[in-house]
Amino acid sequence: MKFALAGGGTGGHAYPALAVAERLRERVDTELVYYGTAEGPERALAEEQEIDYRVVPAAQFRGRSPVRMTRGAWNLYRGSKVAREWFRQDRPDAVFATGGYGAAPIGRAARQQKIPLVVFLPDVKPGWAVRLLQRYANTVACSVDGSLPYLSSGKAEVTGYPVRRQFLEATREEGLRRFGLASEVQTLLIAGGSLGAHQINLVINDALPQLLPRMQIIHISGRDEFTWLDRERAQLPDWQQDRYQLHAYTDDMGYAMAAADLAVMRAGGSTLGELPAMGLPAIVIPGAFSDQSANAEYLEQQGAALTLTGDAIDGLAEQVVDLLDDDERREAMAEAMRGVARPDAAGRIASLLREVAQ
Repeated sequence: MKFALAGGGTGGHAYPALAVAERLRERVDTELVYYGTAEGPERALAEEQEIDYRVVPAAQFRGRSPVRMTRGAWNLYRGSKVAREWFRQDRPDAVFATGGYGAAPIGRAARQQKIPLVVFLPDVKPGWAVRLLQRYANTVACSVDGSLPYLSSGKAEVTGYPVRRQFLEATREEGLRRFGLASEVQTLLIAGGSLGAHQINLVINDALPQLLPRMQIIHISGRDEFTWLDRERAQLPDWQQDRYQLHAYTDDMGYAMAAADLAVMRAGGSTLGELPAMGLPAIVIPGAFSDQSANAEYLEQQGAALTLTGDAIDGLAEQVVDLLDDDERREAMAEAMRGVARPDAAGRIASLLREVAQ
């Protein structure tokens, strides 16, 4: 069987597709092709996995600018036309679309070509792309039951968030080794998503003299933020530099989470899958997007995370220290986080794709 994967613009939309690809490839009769944007991170990620890549035009509809809306509508039309041409060449048996603006024209083209479509909603609340795609889909898979009120009845299925194998296999010992950290010191993980998070980085940088005597830190800054943070790191004493592992990006996020005692994260869709898979308690700081606020609220309601918004982020360092000092509370959060996990999500979605393809 041949499957088309679609979804991009951010790593959060690409990684679920690659997790499902791992499971699809467990059968030798499987061929894969990835449809995505020209500049998004999904291209490099797909090519690293030796998946053939097709460029399809796409643009965001976010915002009320008439120019942006017109450009988005034109690229949806143009992207659907290009995707139909690729479909005629590739002849996939089914399409898996993980949301995001990069998936919208591919899902629309799948309906036009009568190709079965499974859509994945990583966040609690669907954005415009998933709201569009669910009308074309055979099935809409979602991360958590909190999504069901927002989806078409009869199509939605709670599968969980598909994570790559490293999140199921990573150990604390190997995580500490990969990041060059000590086993006897507590570890804080900070990650603002594939694009970074300037506000979080500013607060953490200012708090380093307060934090580093107490803990060691893995900081995934985002590529655009790395240069200035690295300059700041160079001004720290040598022993603090050893405790502060700064990276622009990592493909070893499962190992970083395995090494950590606490995380500070944005609240993108991956937090509903990767943090639960690792049972890692977190302080989540939603960005200025409705999907992130709903994700953060869901995890906090489960007792798995603490949410900080607005001016409260200035108290981030104090919250970090308080949680690392409170083993009982942190373990309760970890247990609640593990309760959100569905370890076989990738396998279930792979089975759904094979079912609709047949």
